[in-house]
Amino acid sequence: NGRMPLKGGLAAAFLSASSIGVGASVGREGPIVHLGATLASWFAKRLHLGPSLARTLLGCGVSGAIAAAFNAPIAGVFFALEVVVGHYGLGAFSPVVIASLVGTVVTRVHIGDEPAFGLLPHVVASFWEVPAFLLLGVVSAAVAMALMWAIGIVQRLHDRLRVPSWLQPAVAGLVLGVMALGFPEILGVGYEVTTRALQGGLLLPSFVMLAVVKTAATALCLGSRFGGGIFSPSLAIGALTGGAFGLVAGSLFPDLASGAGVYATLGMGAVAAATLGAPVSTVIMIFELTTDYGITFALMASVAVATLLTRQLYGHSFFTWQLACRGVDVEGHRELALLRTRRVRDVMRDDHVEVPRSAPLEEVKRRFHERHGPIFVVEEDGTLYGAITLEDLVEAEFAPGDGERPRAEKLARRLPVVLFPQEDLAAAFRRCHTYQLEHVPVVRSARDFHLVGEVRMRDLIEAYNRALLEARAQEQGRC
Repeated sequence: NGRMPLKGGLAAAFLSASSIGVGASVGREGPIVHLGATLASWFAKRLHLGPSLARTLLGCGVSGAIAAAFNAPIAGVFFALEVVVGHYGLGAFSPVVIASLVGTVVTRVHIGDEPAFGLLPHVVASFWEVPAFLLLGVVSAAVAMALMWAIGIVQRLHDRLRVPSWLQPAVAGLVLGVMALGFPEILGVGYEVTTRALQGGLLLPSFVMLAVVKTAATALCLGSRFGGGIFSPSLAIGALTGGAFGLVAGSLFPDLASGAGVYATLGMGAVAAATLGAPVSTVIMIFELTTDYGITFALMASVAVATLLTRQLYGHSFFTWQLACRGVDVEGHRELALLRTRRVRDVMRDDHVEVPRSAPLEEVKRRFHERHGPIFVVEEDGTLYGAITLEDLVEAEFAPGDGERPRAEKLARRLPVVLFPQEDLAAAFRRCHTYQLEHVPVVRSARDFHLVGEVRMRDLIEAYNRALLEARAQEQGRC
């Protein structure tokens, strides 16, 4: 809904700045983006904007931050639209472009127009290298998945050893300091080692060792509650991976292979795109840094393979994996996200039919004629007991034997799903769809099963259709 807490955002920015200041192997772009989004959310709240405009303003904050961090305004626009806003509709596109433009102008006035990395001009030697570019995408996907897997390993290790949260950064800092005695390049955001890799200024053993150690250092820091992002480390790890791959390719095919700097650039983009789950904005960012169409066409091949394999084999980007660990599902459609702002009480009906547990079969039949749908059976105090469907009624009516006719409690079946008035419609829609239920009872709360109404599947479908129309209207700037 475009809302972020201001205090939490400012605290995260301070923590990230402190982590970067002491040399943690984390990125600065993530905190910058988070801070920009936090300030945008605060302004949206102060201006009393609705969820749609608040989310657009959130994208504006992100695009301005990315443009300022990398001196890459086009990448800022597409990153915000691809990752934050979720669509490229005109209603969001124009404000995001303006925000990115302003961020770029302010940065270039005060800092200059130099790119984030010192890149030498590179040329792709031959189109016969396309298979090598695709293979580099496979290697980059493996590296990206290894990085995310290693972060999870560190987190689980802390949990298993029951290391207090306040002690985890201290332990990681000690280990990182020992590692830095042999490899000081792993400290900080990694711009220096990234630039050296892009310029081809390392030998193969250095490329490989620094890639491995930088991956371990990043996993150690991010898995131990250091503040910071993953973007800069993923760029450094990707550049080192690509540089090593380029040296190997050059030794095998010296007449066909481009320089190590070309492969370092491709690896940088492929690993970052696979880690962040943002292939479009990553390709555009590398193009803005290199202004070379030849590199861009090769980058598209590597990024496409890396992101596809990571998605299929790992299932998440780093961001969606973090949210999934917190129980937040962002993989659903954006229309379901719109349903999360609506509650069951908004579509709940109060015309349901209920009978007491002791009701005889004749009364159940009479009440069923009032509506051709399930009848809910309740206790004397109104607590939900179960439901009787048409199939249950037919089975009881034609059951053999001349004994006593069954009462409602004998006919009722337990229901696999109940809903609560305060529950969001996205969760209700998924649960009803999973169990293929047309009529679902609504009770007061998880502790109080007093029947208060029902929700029908067609009502949820109508709400979903309205969400679809609202999403299209947002993309076209009509709301």
